[in-house]
Amino acid sequence: MRAAVVTVGDELLSGDTVDTNASWLCNRLDERGVSVERITTVPDRIADIARVINEYRAEYDAVLVTGGVGPTHDDMTMDGVATAFGREVVHSEAAEEWLVEHTDYAAADLTEGTTHLPAGARMLPNPEGVAPGAALDRVYVLPGVPGEMKAMFEEVAEEFEGDHTHVEVVRTAEPESALIDRIETVREEFDVTVGSYPGDDVRLKLTAGDPETAAAAAAWLRERVDPA
Repeated sequence: MRAAVVTVGDELLSGDTVDTNASWLCNRLDERGVSVERITTVPDRIADIARVINEYRAEYDAVLVTGGVGPTHDDMTMDGVATAFGREVVHSEAAEEWLVEHTDYAAADLTEGTTHLPAGARMLPNPEGVAPGAALDRVYVLPGVPGEMKAMFEEVAEEFEGDHTHVEVVRTAEPESALIDRIETVREEFDVTVGSYPGDDVRLKLTAGDPETAAAAAAWLRERVDPA
């Protein structure tokens, strides 16, 4: 399963807010064997949201959108998703019923627009907040508030499944440039992909389709590099 993550918000692009949602989603999707191949941040503009969603839903098995969900003036995501599908944003009876049943709100207390979703979308309940999410075809719309986003994702996590991989990590004190020959060799000898991440030491991440291959490749490499 291949996926793309889209985060929405002017505050992300200005640097006022650090985007932790994308990294969290990528980690959870990776745990479920899903390959995330794009992370894109767009402003609170309907046209930009719709354009990116249309591009990605044509290319990937799933698109996860986070941010810009709610009834305020800058919450444009539901409108952008609806535009991408050529639909209207309409009142969701399911969203209203869920909020009345599971929160302290009465229908008359809800801010105008809170329960509006793209026509035909499945309502995703918000266990930690008010504004619901939505799923339409293979596009999932989640809130931007991290706690709400995480809780809502867990409600649909089982809908994301791919080929699980197995990872081993080898750390070395050698500089990255000195490791090129051994990285090439371990890739030739074993069916693994290798990521190289420099820092205080170099972290070599070996990924394989089964744990035995990953362990064997890591053992081979550990015998041939200086430990960190």
